[in-house]
Parts: sequence; structure tokens; C-alpha cells
Amino acid sequence: MRTGLGKHGKPSWREGQGTWPGARLHGCRSHSLPTLVWLQPGKVDTVSKPILDENGPSLYFVATMTQSSSRPSAMLPLHILCLTLISAVVLPGCAGWLPWKSREKSARDQEKYGPTADTRIKRLAERSKVVKAGPKQRQLDFTQELAGMMLEEHDPRVRCKILETAAEYDTAMATAICTGGMQDPDELVRMTACEVWSKRGGDQAVQLLATRFQTDSELDVRLRALRMLGELKDKQAIPVLARALEDSDPAVQYRAVASLKKVSGRDLGNDVNAWREWAADPEGAKGDWSIAEGFRRLF
Repeated sequence: MRTGLGKHGKPSWREGQGTWPGARLHGCRSHSLPTLVWLQPGKVDTVSKPILDENGPSLYFVATMTQSSSRPSAMLPLHILCLTLISAVVLPGCAGWLPWKSREKSARDQEKYGPTADTRIKRLAERSKVVKAGPKQRQLDFTQELAGMMLEEHDPRVRCKILETAAEYDTAMATAICTGGMQDPDELVRMTACEVWSKRGGDQAVQLLATRFQTDSELDVRLRALRMLGELKDKQAIPVLARALEDSDPAVQYRAVASLKKVSGRDLGNDVNAWREWAADPEGAKGDWSIAEGFRRLF
């Protein structure tokens, strides 16, 4: 890598009118990291001072002039690039590399708009840890508060966290929150509710997951419901999984087969017809253990 030299063999760059024969430097906004650019012969660039605002470097202005040059291509001098990087980090008010945002501005935003979703999730986890170690009445009050938070919260990620938190408590209000999560307008929350009910278990879990599979408009939610029915390992889920085998979507059939393997404790392979036959009379096929199934168990 070579740089342009001025008189007496010294670099010709000076603040406000630096020149590098054969060089071109592109503008850099505050949301971009400094870029190392291949420089082209025949160009001389004059670089102005960076325009600064309260949030750090904003824009570098570059004026380009043509100049004949027979020198080979060069790259931006390394010490200039390092100086740009270091100044970006140590400038007052910088909260980090990206975005260029001052701590004061972050504090003003939080005061104006309230805590961010990540902050709310963190605080919720911390509170739940304290509440679980407390008396029963405190847990009842906390789950009551969670119900109000679930109704008011606009961010799906936070609602997912509220669901997961409520699932850790054995109260009527916690059960109501988990049940309502199955009908949340956001599919991410509904999928989280499916996972929550697979952990809670019981007859209600089978019913709710079956309903979600049969009625949900989103394929991802239906597949999640089928998967969680398998995680329950409850024989009551077999009729629902058997009906899923008749679905026209291969993804649904595959997920139903995978769940039937867990519920039944058997492995008939991925042959949908074989599972249809088994699901038609699970008790009658209980003692029918094929050689092929034995090999699949071994390997």
C-alpha cells in the first residue's frame, strides 16, 4: 500500500485540504462504519472536516478534482483510517459503536416513551424471581397483575414473556392467561401458548392444542400445536393426530407422524398409510410388533 508524498518525501495530507494522488474517499454517514475503499489513479481528493452533532460524526464532505497521475493504485493510509475509527469511539456522548446515540438521549427517550421491550422483559423476569420465593398471597397478586399487563401490552415479545411467566404459577389467573394466549392476535404469542400448555399438561392441554390445530389460520401455529401434542405423550391426542394424517399438506402429515411416534412409543417409519392403519385401532395393534419396526428401534 502506497500513499501520496509531498515535498521532502512527507505525506501531503493536511487537515481541510489533504490530497492523495490516485485517491477517492466516499462520504460516511453516522449509521455506517468507516469503509476501506480501493483508490483509483487520476484523482485527487480534498477532504473537509467532519460535521459533528451531539450524537457523533454525521457526514464527511468530499470534493473531487482530476489530476493526471501515472502512479499505481493506492489505498487510504492506514493511520487516517485508524484515526477515524478511534475518534468515532471516544467522541463524547457515544453510547457504543452502533447506533451513534448519547446516553442523555436514551434517558430522554425512556422518560418520554417509557421502558423498551427488552427492559420490560428483564424487569418482569427479575420480579418473578422474587415473587416465587415469597408467600402464596403475593403470587396470587402477581398473577392478577400479569393479567392486566397482558391486556395492555402491545409488543408480542413481551406478551410471550408474560405467558411464560404465568405458566410458572399454579393459580386460576395464571391458567386464564395461558388460555387466553391461545387466541392472541399475534401468531408468535399463540405458538408460545402452545409450548406453555405442553408443559402444563392435562386434559385441558390436549383440548386447547387440538382446537388450535383445527382452527388456526397460520400453518406455523398448526404445526406447533401438533408438535406439542406429541410432547404431551397423552393417548387422548391420538384421534386428533390421526385426523392430521388426512391433511393435504405434507408438512402436517409429517408432523403428525412424528407426534404419533412419541405418543404411541412405536416406530412405524414415515409411512403415512401404516400410521393410518395403526391409528384406526391402536389397542388392536398393540401386540403387533413387526420385524421392520424392531430394526428401526435398533438403528
